[in-house]
Amino acid sequence: MNDATILSRTAERKPRTWLRLTIMLLLVGGLASGLIAFQRFKAGILKQIVTSIRSEVPVVATAQATMQTWQPRQTAVGTARASKGADLAAELAGVVDRIDFESGQTVTAGTVLLRLRPNDDDAKLAQLQANAELAEVTLGRDQRQLAARAVPQATVDTDAANLKVVKAQVAAQQALMAEKVVKAPFAGRLGVRQVDVGQFLAAGAPIVTLQQLDPMFVDFYLPQQALEHIAVGQAVEVTADGYPNRTFPGVVTALNARVDPNSRMLQVRASLPNADGALLPGMYLSVSVASGRPRSLVTIPLAAVAFNPYGSLVYVLGEDNGKQVVKQQFVTTGAQRGDQVSILKGISATDTIVTAGQLKLHNGSVVKIDNTVQPTDNPAPVPVDQ
Repeated sequence: MNDATILSRTAERKPRTWLRLTIMLLLVGGLASGLIAFQRFKAGILKQIVTSIRSEVPVVATAQATMQTWQPRQTAVGTARASKGADLAAELAGVVDRIDFESGQTVTAGTVLLRLRPNDDDAKLAQLQANAELAEVTLGRDQRQLAARAVPQATVDTDAANLKVVKAQVAAQQALMAEKVVKAPFAGRLGVRQVDVGQFLAAGAPIVTLQQLDPMFVDFYLPQQALEHIAVGQAVEVTADGYPNRTFPGVVTALNARVDPNSRMLQVRASLPNADGALLPGMYLSVSVASGRPRSLVTIPLAAVAFNPYGSLVYVLGEDNGKQVVKQQFVTTGAQRGDQVSILKGISATDTIVTAGQLKLHNGSVVKIDNTVQPTDNPAPVPVDQ
């Protein structure tokens, strides 16, 4: 192939290359223009949506902050304890001969609950009683003979000693027989029976638990800082998970004589009326004790407070050019009770605060008020049964 042919082909390729480059540039430019136009369209749509949202006036519920009396309280977890309680057992080993109670029965003091098989106890007692009668007859005869100077004084003294010995043997046998009868040491409610008739019962083996349920004690612990505000006779309120709609009143009956050196906690015991036996020993209880003097605090519904990591705030209602607007106000909250919370700092009892609809608000929002639905504001709400 000569030089002229090569130059001719090269000249033919140049126009084709430029054409391809031009087409590619046009395609890239068109694609970029389409993307830019799409982004502008999307931004316009978003702007319209935001503008539409901002143009809507949020609807909120409001309430007036109030001054209410608050009683400072100490709370603790306690354990129910019977005023009298024992796990009953026989003092001697033996075979169960008779059971005179039912599980869960209420008994009085002295009620016979269980008897062990007596075996030959009655025969031994009869023998000892006969010996005692013989010793008493012998002593009487020798005393009459002593009066007639027929026997020495030593014989009479020996007879008197023998009589005391055999009477003591009779008493010992009677005590042994009594130990085979288990009686209720005090009035109360029996638990579940642990033995059956015919069963061999070892000495000290549990038969049944007996608990006196009225009154009921509750033992709980308070920090040593509470010593100044706790005293015998002070009122307490107790609640139990098993009775969510009920509060058990009581009074403090005893303070421990020492503070636990490890936990620095003081053991406190309160007494509760429990005539219906609702509380049982071992139950987990929540205890609330009045601490210090009552004081008046600004009170608002708990739902009005937005709790955030950087602080707690409420929205306070105000006016701006005849419109209802809200202002963010950081507050210092105090104790809570039910659906209410006390405010130590930030608002006053004359302020109107937003109680519902806060998620749609920001500082300076114009709002519309609708108080047809209000959050609960009960200091002692009653749980709804499931």
